[in-house]
Amino acid sequence: MKSDQTHIRKHHMEQLYHTTQLIGIKDKNITLNKVLKHKTHIEMIATLDYAPGNCNHCQGKQIKYDFQKPSKIPFLEVAGFPSLIRLKKRRFQCKNCRKVTVSETSLVQKNCQISEPLRQKVAQALVNRQALTHIAQDLAISTSTVHRKLKKLTFKEDFSRLPEILSIDEFSYQKGKLAFIAQDFETKKIITILENRTQTTIRNYFFRYSKEARDSVKIVTVDMSGSYIPMIPKLFPNAKIVIDRFHIVPHMSRALNQTRIQLMKPFDKKSLEYRALKYYWKSVLKDSRKLSLNSFRSRTFGETLTPKKCLTKIFHLVPELKGYYDLYQLLLFHLQEKNADYFFDLIEEALPHLNQTFKTALRTILHYKEHVINAIELPYSNAKLEATNKLIKDIKRNAFGFRNFDNFKKRIYLALNIKKVRTTGSIISVVGKSTVEIMEPF
Repeated sequence: MKSDQTHIRKHHMEQLYHTTQLIGIKDKNITLNKVLKHKTHIEMIATLDYAPGNCNHCQGKQIKYDFQKPSKIPFLEVAGFPSLIRLKKRRFQCKNCRKVTVSETSLVQKNCQISEPLRQKVAQALVNRQALTHIAQDLAISTSTVHRKLKKLTFKEDFSRLPEILSIDEFSYQKGKLAFIAQDFETKKIITILENRTQTTIRNYFFRYSKEARDSVKIVTVDMSGSYIPMIPKLFPNAKIVIDRFHIVPHMSRALNQTRIQLMKPFDKKSLEYRALKYYWKSVLKDSRKLSLNSFRSRTFGETLTPKKCLTKIFHLVPELKGYYDLYQLLLFHLQEKNADYFFDLIEEALPHLNQTFKTALRTILHYKEHVINAIELPYSNAKLEATNKLIKDIKRNAFGFRNFDNFKKRIYLALNIKKVRTTGSIISVVGKSTVEIMEPF
């Protein structure tokens, strides 16, 4: 057992023999000659030199020629200070064709000024939802450099397949502008983000998928937005539409709240009825089974009450509210207990006796009866997509908003569609969850 543990430790451990390896320079042909510590940064003077191979042009023998003018290469932090390497590269000359070439290194790509470890760090920071300006400040490089790295990313979309369970919604991109988002319910992978949510844009995108791919979608979860529901049967003929349960409950609670306000307004603002309806609105809208049993001191009624007793007093003052409250609580109960038949029977029975606010709300639910029944009976909702939308808001907030939609879209894909980022040596491995992958690596 002990020998096995020793073997594991050796397997994960690498001994470093040179300072260059310690700071992340893997190229053994680079020699550190001098390190200068300035007030603001650390400067490393280094040379790149090695025995030349054959000429790339004529395959003739090359000889060492001279050193190139030092290149200024931004590097990672060293001891908490930004650092740069002034690297003198050896030049070689061919004896036959007399052509001069410059030595190459894995530290920096050809015709590039940013070191590979620093590019790798930029990639990790982009995945971690940091703002471009913050990444630039942390790594002591320009914002345009970070922006160029972001622009180099391209994403490949696979139009051959769609998930069986699809969630669709919208989120705010700019003030007054809403973008469309579709997500795989099971894996939480983002299928697409579209700049607007018009039916033409959405149809044009999904019609790029084959009929077989669209027929494979069995469930589509959606909110109560009227713009998506009529379009879904045309795009996904075999799909059942599931209206999100978390949108049905607020739809009913808004009707109750508006009814409370309508009943409150005729009373004088200093009256007991007005103050009771105004201050205890949360208790009116709360699920009766979740009301607290603890007593509290009510300034409105001038006595110590439990929330349940407080509601009893309110209904005694305004008896009309009790009928709407009982209806709301009963509908909530049937919805949570998944009694679809009782839920709709109760709506149809109560509908003629309700005010216009409640009638409008319940007629909307009746209009989408089939989809609401699916929501009650099936275990699917838009909860996962709403969580994704919260993360998108965080990305937007961190960046103080985005002017360019493509950049916003790339940041979302990077932050949410990347499964894991693993650094091994000088290589960054970015693994996508599914069909979206990074085509041009950092």
